[in-house]
Amino acid sequence: MPQQLTAASKEKLVSDLKAVVADADDILRATAGAAGDKMGELRQKIEAKLRDAKERLADAEAVVMDKAKVAATATDDFVHEHPWKAVGVAAAVGLALGVLIGRR
Repeated sequence: MPQQLTAASKEKLVSDLKAVVADADDILRATAGAAGDKMGELRQKIEAKLRDAKERLADAEAVVMDKAKVAATATDDFVHEHPWKAVGVAAAVGLALGVLIGRR
């Protein structure tokens, strides 16, 4: 059963993948002077996979940004069409948070 990722978890995933790609890139640079045929072959394979990962990461980031823009636009449209409903929802959320914080 696949789970739906929220926008925040998608952004966290993109952030984590960027860190992994950066670390792999650093490792490749650090081993640039290592000799040997096997090491050269391994470096080429890793570089190819790293390029592919960077492309996929850029695509995933674009999808996340597009969905965030769509959500922001939909929210903006709703608030402009129904301002009093938006104020009511904001007040209810504020009240609920106030009650929860007040209990501590």
